[in-house]
Amino acid sequence: MTVLKEIPEKWFPVLLPLQRKKQKGLDGGKSKKGRGEEERRVRANDREYNEKFQYASNCIMTSKYNIITFLPVNLFEQFQEVANTYFLFLLILQLIPQISSLSWFTTIVPLALVLIITAVKDATDDYFRHKSDNQVNNRQSQLLIRGSLQNEKWMNVRVGDIIKLENNQFVAADLLLLSSTEPHGLCYIETAELDGETNMKVRQSVSVTSELGDPNNLFSFDGEVVCEPPNNKLDRFCGTLYWRDKKYTLTNQKMLLRGCVLRNTEACYGLVIFAGPDTKLMQNSGRTKFKRTSIDRLMNTLVLWIFGFLVCMGVILAVGDAVWEREVGTLFQSYLPWDPPVNNFLFNAFLSFWSYVIILNTVVPISLYVSVEVIRLGHSYFINWDQQMFCSQCNTAAEARTTTLNEELGQVEYIFSDKTGTLTQNIMSFNKCSINGQTYGEVTDPLGPQPTRLDFTPFNPLADLDFCFYDGTLLESVKVGDSHTHKFFRLLSLCHTVMSEEKSEGELVYKAQSPDEGALVTAARNFGFVFRSRTPGTITTTEMGRPVTYTLLAILDFNNIRKRMSVIVRNPEGRIRLYCKGADTVLLERLHPCNQELMNITSDHLNEYAADGLRTLALAYRDLSEDEWEAWSESHRCADKATDCREDRVAAAYEQIEQDMMLLGATAIEDKLQEGVPETIAVLSLANIKIWVLTGDKQETAVNIGYSCKMLTDDMTEVFIINGHTVQSVRQELRRARERMIELSRARDGGKESGMEGSSPPSNLMDNVSGEFALIVNGHSLAHALEADMETEFVSTACACKAVICCRVTPLQKAQVVELIKTHKKAVTLAIGDGANDVSMIKSAHIGVGISGQEGIQAVLSSDYSFSQFRFLQRLLLVHGRWSYLRMCRFLCYFFYKNFAFTMVHFWFGFFCGFSAQTVYDQYFITLYNIVYTSLPVLAMGIFDQDVPDHRSLEYPKLYEPGQLNLLFNKKEFFICITQGIYTSVVLFFVPYAILSDATQSNGVPLADYQTFAVTTATALVIVVSVQIALDTGFWTVINHVFVWGSVGCYFTIMLALHSQSLFRIFPSQFHFVGSAQSTLLQPVVWLTIALATAICIVPVLAFRFLKLDLKPQLSDTVRYTQLVRQKKRKPVGRSVGSAWRGMGSVSEGRLGARGGSRRSGYAFAHQEGFGELITSGKNMRLSSLALANFASRHSSSWIDTLRRKKHTHTHTPPSASGECSPAPSCVSGSLPPLSNSSSVLGGSQETPIEEETAPARDLQPVPALSTKNPPSAAPGPESAAPQGPAQAPSSSVLGSSAVRCHGGDSPGGWTLSLGSVQEALFGWKGFAARSGASNSQGLPPVAKETSHIE
Repeated sequence: MTVLKEIPEKWFPVLLPLQRKKQKGLDGGKSKKGRGEEERRVRANDREYNEKFQYASNCIMTSKYNIITFLPVNLFEQFQEVANTYFLFLLILQLIPQISSLSWFTTIVPLALVLIITAVKDATDDYFRHKSDNQVNNRQSQLLIRGSLQNEKWMNVRVGDIIKLENNQFVAADLLLLSSTEPHGLCYIETAELDGETNMKVRQSVSVTSELGDPNNLFSFDGEVVCEPPNNKLDRFCGTLYWRDKKYTLTNQKMLLRGCVLRNTEACYGLVIFAGPDTKLMQNSGRTKFKRTSIDRLMNTLVLWIFGFLVCMGVILAVGDAVWEREVGTLFQSYLPWDPPVNNFLFNAFLSFWSYVIILNTVVPISLYVSVEVIRLGHSYFINWDQQMFCSQCNTAAEARTTTLNEELGQVEYIFSDKTGTLTQNIMSFNKCSINGQTYGEVTDPLGPQPTRLDFTPFNPLADLDFCFYDGTLLESVKVGDSHTHKFFRLLSLCHTVMSEEKSEGELVYKAQSPDEGALVTAARNFGFVFRSRTPGTITTTEMGRPVTYTLLAILDFNNIRKRMSVIVRNPEGRIRLYCKGADTVLLERLHPCNQELMNITSDHLNEYAADGLRTLALAYRDLSEDEWEAWSESHRCADKATDCREDRVAAAYEQIEQDMMLLGATAIEDKLQEGVPETIAVLSLANIKIWVLTGDKQETAVNIGYSCKMLTDDMTEVFIINGHTVQSVRQELRRARERMIELSRARDGGKESGMEGSSPPSNLMDNVSGEFALIVNGHSLAHALEADMETEFVSTACACKAVICCRVTPLQKAQVVELIKTHKKAVTLAIGDGANDVSMIKSAHIGVGISGQEGIQAVLSSDYSFSQFRFLQRLLLVHGRWSYLRMCRFLCYFFYKNFAFTMVHFWFGFFCGFSAQTVYDQYFITLYNIVYTSLPVLAMGIFDQDVPDHRSLEYPKLYEPGQLNLLFNKKEFFICITQGIYTSVVLFFVPYAILSDATQSNGVPLADYQTFAVTTATALVIVVSVQIALDTGFWTVINHVFVWGSVGCYFTIMLALHSQSLFRIFPSQFHFVGSAQSTLLQPVVWLTIALATAICIVPVLAFRFLKLDLKPQLSDTVRYTQLVRQKKRKPVGRSVGSAWRGMGSVSEGRLGARGGSRRSGYAFAHQEGFGELITSGKNMRLSSLALANFASRHSSSWIDTLRRKKHTHTHTPPSASGECSPAPSCVSGSLPPLSNSSSVLGGSQETPIEEETAPARDLQPVPALSTKNPPSAAPGPESAAPQGPAQAPSSSVLGSSAVRCHGGDSPGGWTLSLGSVQEALFGWKGFAARSGASNSQGLPPVAKETSHIE
């Protein structure tokens, strides 16, 4: 495992959110002292009073060991591994001379090596945890002690202390804000490390303490806080301040939580309420778990099985020994007496049992575990070295931070993703607008010259140089003084909650609570309406170069129901005006009737913007008279002071004033997704990976992002929203959603399952749901859905959906959702995020991936893998993950095979040596077999092997499914491997035994001696296993050739050396059989015996693979065949994927393609509203999405789907909503014929075209391609079968960074296997393929016709 050795200093205070030792589970467990805590009482400046409650200190500890506990604890953890315990037991047996026929060092050396390497790795990891803890605990903070400020380490901070924070400092503990240098006790914080939001939040102190800014006054403050006990609720705090015989209500708006950063505030003071492990940041930290792959767990089970098998063999041979000693052995007692203390045949049999346990233990040598770790390390380096996962913009490479989970990357079924910073860049830009019926920002003819970027500097010296806009007509409209345009931008400069910081004259820095607001205020700034500063009662702007100060009379708060916000201001002339911006669905219906014509035009513009995938807002205003303002202000004041139904009264007051408004226009903001996100999600969906988005954002924002990245599309069957506030309402909504799914599924399937309801339980009904559904769950509903009695209903509903989006979820709820799927679906999960709020989710999932983005490095530090772009996830899974799983499975299958073939020869020999525990091979061969003769070839295969190239893995995502179904290594495959190994051992023992028993040398001397038999058997074994690995290797490199053939040569070299006279002269007592190897290998009958044994072992394997390839080809076999055909019939093409994609005329990097469909509105989300009720934010965004590429929907009857249905029947997992088996967006050409009828096996119902020189016209079929013109549901016209020229291909990022060209091909036809194709499919050899003419490869095999026979 690799860890960061250097941590940026600014992140020191935000610790690795690992679980402290006393914390149990994910429920934010408390220490023993706090477990029974029902309320917390804290008295300021009184440590003696607070210490009697034994509250936790501010010291944190994430390490596992110390110097004293390391050795015993680490050894205890290591011997929890079944294999280590097994080898320790064998070592103990080998120390007993009466039963051991092998030296003890053959076991203790590799065992000690494994234990030491693991201990060093664990110690290194814990050292860095200690280092991180010390850096955090030793940070300095200013404590108020005896009336003066003193620097103290964080670890010395106690509950009840008063701390001074300065600008840009991290908050050391959970504090109650007492006072601030800002007016009205305000301060501004950034909460990225808590909730992932990079926007600023505002906090306000209690009014009675806001004037206690002087340390002397604060030292005399002796207020007492009574509040809730430590918990993990980030958005809730309930408490009361008692001071001077009065009490004051405390809410979350008064709290500064650990992990926040103070911004735009010179200084503030706070009272420590929760410290160290009791802080909400630590309470939300999930438990650190040791992650183990499913293959590891299976190997532990198999080791137990093998040990049981070993015991059975030992019992059989011990019984045989007892019978032999009783019946035959007594005849030899006179000259072969039993060794003391043996005195009867039963005791001799007992010792013989343990002797055979030692001899046969090589069925699972310890080199297996060493080899597994070496292979995993190699896979990790491949990930680190992958240039196609390197981000040049941020100079960040992908990093495998663990070496134990690589093969599990090839088995992922569920991905849980954060939104902000993970799917999006968190960057927004003002793109278009509609003002008084005139639209601005439209892009000119894409075929014409590129528009030039406007230069605002001559017009406005305060303009933001980074602002991009291309339509000069809007700037001209501002310059000529158009009143509507001026009102439009005046609204944008006033109706917001942005904070401004002017570092120097004219150098403005905006701190917005959402990127949307920042983009809108920046747009107004560039067009001459510059927001300069604000106070709680005024807003200062510069309008067309003239400073103007408005009186802020009221802010009408945003909430989810209103979906709008308004401000009421008085201009310097005394005129009062209400400005409002919000979702068009709620704002347009509140307009004055005279706006009807303008509203129709603006609605058309909104539809156009939505079709471009932009986030939209409608803008309006209303002039108010003094009498109207006074009357409304009084009614609002009464509503605000009401003690009952306050929120409803305030909402009614807002509703009263926001009527009869005049429409100004609409804005359109581009929310830039990260590069390649839609394509990545499309490819992962085709690989049958379900993606859930778990975000702290509100529903509208999350839904719009869902449409942006094509998780949600207009052609989905139905989208269900769960937003109940009670357990009963959530249960009813989930039940109605399931009933609706079943109803629509039956309607879709034509009533085929009409009789199912009465005979099948609900879980089986959900398993058979067809159609594309989506589920959107709010955080308060999710809290009820995660309760024990609701889990099953929620899982069955959510897993039947193609997409699931959970909104307003806390970090802990993210982890609970992951745990829920792990528990109920038994599926491999992956969590990906970029902020500290994602740490719990990353730790809970089987695999955690951190995005090194804008929100710190906490996610990266807690992750198993990290990179800088979400799009790299498809390469991590579909290429590295699939290859790692494939290589590990092939390695394990071959390893068990070769060791059973090696070891079982001793078992058969036992029946011919009087069960004396004599070995067939000499001890040096036994020692070197797994270390020298067979270790390197299998390592080379495990590290370098691949079935198809990386771009084919991305082009055919269905190749990923065998890993999800665990097809390549399971209990069945294990038994097949050991059966083949046992068969090989039978052949290797009995064939030489039968032949050599009657064979003679050329001089008449018999060959039936022990050493000749041993050399013959050992030589045949090495040759057979070497040929077998040559058959198993699918991708040959120079290293493979050197290792395979070099190991065979090494065997002969070492064997001849061990039987040489030179070694005999040096060690006469160790090497007895001088020259026996040379004399044996000079006999022709020996080589004929070896050849015969090899043929009997290998020919059945070849025959089986030929038949399997012919009758039941796998997806990878078919893809490799198509690759071979393409190489043989390759011819140049005109342009690459990248150029085709660039030719689409995309205007903006993050822009969505045009799409028909309804527009959606929503607001950017601030995790918490503004300071108190003074400033809140609300924005509308509308996002339409280009539907996913028009992959042809054709039901697949492939063997993969058959197995998946079997798995679903067993686990009650709903099948994928889309039954297609499509290749990923790839090189497609509208004029080319599809690839035979085999798309369902290839992984595609969208056939992959292959160019053919003589393709009959009747075979031409329309090939679906990404389109920016037509909706996905549009059917191709009859003329689409005619040649149309090259179609537009999707971004080359789907296939990797390098463009992939479509070359060559074949036409539909029968399957005529050429020699080259057989070699390619079996061995990966390509050398002889060139000899096969075009006639030998008439087309791709019609495997689709045979899929019904494939299991």
